[in-house]
Amino acid sequence: MDCKQKRGGHGSWSRAVFHLVTLSPVYLVILLLLAACRTNIPASPTAATAYPAATAYPAATVYPAATAYPAVTAYPAATAVSISTTTPAPYPAPALAATAVPPATIAVEQLADARFETYLPFVASAVEETAVSVEPAAKTPQPSPTPIPTVDFTAVQAELRAQGQELATVKIGFHVGVGGNSDGLEEWMRALDAAGVPFFLKSVDNAQPILLGQELMKASGVPHVLVYRKRAGDDYDWDVPNYDLPPEQAAAIHWQMHRDVFPPELDPSLVWVETINEVDRNRSEWLAQFALATANMAIQDGFNWAAFGWSSGEPEPEQWQGPAMLEFLRFAGSNPDRVAIALHEYSYLRDDIADAYPYKVGRFQELLRIVDSYGIPRPTILITEWGWTYETVPSRKDAMQDIAWASRLYAPYPSVKGAAIWYLGSGFSHIADDAQKLIVPVTNYTLQNYFVRSQQPEPVDVEANRP
Repeated sequence: MDCKQKRGGHGSWSRAVFHLVTLSPVYLVILLLLAACRTNIPASPTAATAYPAATAYPAATVYPAATAYPAVTAYPAATAVSISTTTPAPYPAPALAATAVPPATIAVEQLADARFETYLPFVASAVEETAVSVEPAAKTPQPSPTPIPTVDFTAVQAELRAQGQELATVKIGFHVGVGGNSDGLEEWMRALDAAGVPFFLKSVDNAQPILLGQELMKASGVPHVLVYRKRAGDDYDWDVPNYDLPPEQAAAIHWQMHRDVFPPELDPSLVWVETINEVDRNRSEWLAQFALATANMAIQDGFNWAAFGWSSGEPEPEQWQGPAMLEFLRFAGSNPDRVAIALHEYSYLRDDIADAYPYKVGRFQELLRIVDSYGIPRPTILITEWGWTYETVPSRKDAMQDIAWASRLYAPYPSVKGAAIWYLGSGFSHIADDAQKLIVPVTNYTLQNYFVRSQQPEPVDVEANRP
């Protein structure tokens, strides 16, 4: 008999005792058995002593998102400074066997329309690059990749310096991230490194390509320009600081967060680190104080730091000229190997890279004009995002024409270290699949072209660079 079932099926025990004397002996025995059963039911266990709750840590401060700012107001073009130049004759392509640096060798890409473009080496100034259409070989297995005729950059540089001039190479590189499509990126890196040409590479949340560039640079001595930024993970806003705090306090918090997650495999003395991105231009003086504090901390910790990451078309000229901003620009100009200005230059149009030039692409010239006017040394400029729109890339033919123009635009300015084509990472309507198609033609163009500049900084001449 299940005592538990009986426990819940009878009336109160007081009523049973009441009837005890009137019941027959049989019933009396039954009642005595039930009483014995009840006495064997264990008492309810005593509840465990509740432990006090763990002390709650204060919630992390939620930093407000950057205040949206109005559309860019166009400003008058800077007065062009005319300079007299003589266009040098094209430098002949040297024999590959005589190159001081081993020539790069990469596979020639077969395009969808069964044609590809190759660019012949020449000295660029007023001379236009000439694209020569070449019929590719039949699509049969090749025992080895097709070599690309490569300029002997070491020989060219030596000859130009003997003439009081300087070599400038193509500065257009790539922006990578996590995922996406970067097939061929390593070949681009190795080809340029072998030819002695610095490449420009920006990566977000993916240290692997930066590590490869770093190791190539250590082995070859070619001064590649590598930029790393963290933006994903946790609940922290990695892109913008807390504008509600005093700038120095916000800088200390934001710098420590980024410093502590910097990939340990990367050498901070060889890599530029960005900690802010597309910040609020309407807070330019606050940001200047923030930037100066961050730059000092970064240098003390052995890092090279790039400030701002302004959106394309920003900031306005007057926002470069506030007292705090001028103080930061003087500091950056005095420390060009440790502090840089990060800019973004997009046309925001797929079919016109030079739309509204020089207010979007080419806007870096306004910064140079302003620092020149104040007698400030030109700071290092990193164009860490460059392109057409966030989601589209033109056809390879049109894109390469735009890249050739932009290469001529940036070549005269040694303080401009490069521009990263957006984007080989994931998202953004799978833009990586189209941007990846530019890796081979950009490699070809870079290995076969160079520019000549004077050994002194070029005056800003917007008209000379106008498309």
